[in-house]
Amino acid sequence: MTLGSLDHVYYWTTDMDRAVKFYEEVLGLTLLRRDGSSWAEFEAGPVRLALHGSVEGHPVEAGGATAVFVVDDLDTARGGLEDRGVEFGHAAEIGEWARYATFRDPDGNTVQIIEYARDSRSERTEEER
Repeated sequence: MTLGSLDHVYYWTTDMDRAVKFYEEVLGLTLLRRDGSSWAEFEAGPVRLALHGSVEGHPVEAGGATAVFVVDDLDTARGGLEDRGVEFGHAAEIGEWARYATFRDPDGNTVQIIEYARDSRSERTEEER
């Protein structure tokens, strides 16, 4: 089992409008996708920068980020990592867009693996992958 390339990194935010405005207007990044107050993705070269809206039960940690690696098969990748001692926490589906699973590295940093639905992957350009 091998991880794919680093897909995106995201920050949690309690105010999506304020955060999107900062990254668009102050930093000059191009907004690629926004889902209301829950998600926004920006063009940032080969690795995208994203914002995740706060969710009840999940504290927003200032300065915290999540590295997300794309995998072809979430179940196979998760099983391989569990065989190596990785303990997964939160896992979910994002509508028909993707499935992901979250774990922490030895220092407590959050890492995710994500499997995009075939249709959503075809929407992304080769350069984005």
